[in-house]
Amino acid sequence: MKTLKKLLTLIILVFAVSCGKEKTVIKNNRPIVNVKVSTPSTLDENFFNASGKVEAVQNANLSTRMMGFVNNVYVKVGDKVRKGQLLISINSTDINAQKAQVNASIAGAKAAFKTAEKDYNRYKVLFNDESASQKEMDDITANYEMAKARLEATKQKKNQVNAQLLYTNISAPFSGIVTGKFINNGDMASPGTPLISMEAPEKFQVIAMVPESEITQIKNGTDVSVTIKSSNEVVKGKVTEISTSTKNTGAQYFVKVVLEKTDVTLLSGMFTSVQFPVSKSTSGKILIPTASIIKRGELNGVYAVSSSNTALLRWLRLGKTFGDKTEVLSGLSATEKFIISSEEKLMNGANLNIQ
Repeated sequence: MKTLKKLLTLIILVFAVSCGKEKTVIKNNRPIVNVKVSTPSTLDENFFNASGKVEAVQNANLSTRMMGFVNNVYVKVGDKVRKGQLLISINSTDINAQKAQVNASIAGAKAAFKTAEKDYNRYKVLFNDESASQKEMDDITANYEMAKARLEATKQKKNQVNAQLLYTNISAPFSGIVTGKFINNGDMASPGTPLISMEAPEKFQVIAMVPESEITQIKNGTDVSVTIKSSNEVVKGKVTEISTSTKNTGAQYFVKVVLEKTDVTLLSGMFTSVQFPVSKSTSGKILIPTASIIKRGELNGVYAVSSSNTALLRWLRLGKTFGDKTEVLSGLSATEKFIISSEEKLMNGANLNIQ
């Protein structure tokens, strides 16, 4: 009985002590970070973005139809050249020998033609005076025509040899800059193999690849904006050519955009993002600045502002890009605030001072 009373007394004391203690409050002692926030927006216009690459409007890969050893390469990459300037010379000993033979044939054909022409004119007078028969006149006329044909044939052979010589001396087809040199002195040049590439850097264009879901909404003459990815600068351009087949372009339609003259530094091969205006509606789509997206491996997120004014990392499912903004498919509502910039490094749960 006494043991039971002692047990009950102990329980009552423990209960009284526990009730008398104050509740412990967990405080967020993390430092306050100054941030700027925004809410998702929508575009005033409808756009579709496609990737592309810069290239010069006038460019060429120079090759030869002749096989032979390269005697000299007179230029290097980066050299400025003028139209008609000699770039490469290929050994042409065989062709020069052919040219000498043709010149000899032409000399013989000219002598034969002059003799045939004199005979023809003499027999023509005799025939008119009825001193030569019709058969004699026909024979001398045939001889004259054959001599004339042989002379013309030898002249055409000379033209052919001269054309071959042009392919042993590669000259610049226009004024520009050498962008590639693919052969050296002593190398064997092969027909159709590129030897020199060059371009005229005064005017540039972008070749963009567009999927079939969007190609029907792009029209010739449309003004577009082109973002140079390396510098994030924007250049204006105009659609000048639209492909109607994907036979040789990997299920993508190519669209050519000629760029306007600009002070932005442009080089062939630069990657771009071309913004085409289309009629497809973007109403109801949630858009946030691409620069505010946090990347963690394959995951994309953004810091939202919680009800207790702290940073809350939200993982997002993203859609297409529209200029400098990206579509959010899920993970953020249209009315939620999110952080676009901070003075210090953010972490999940950080206290915020919204400026």
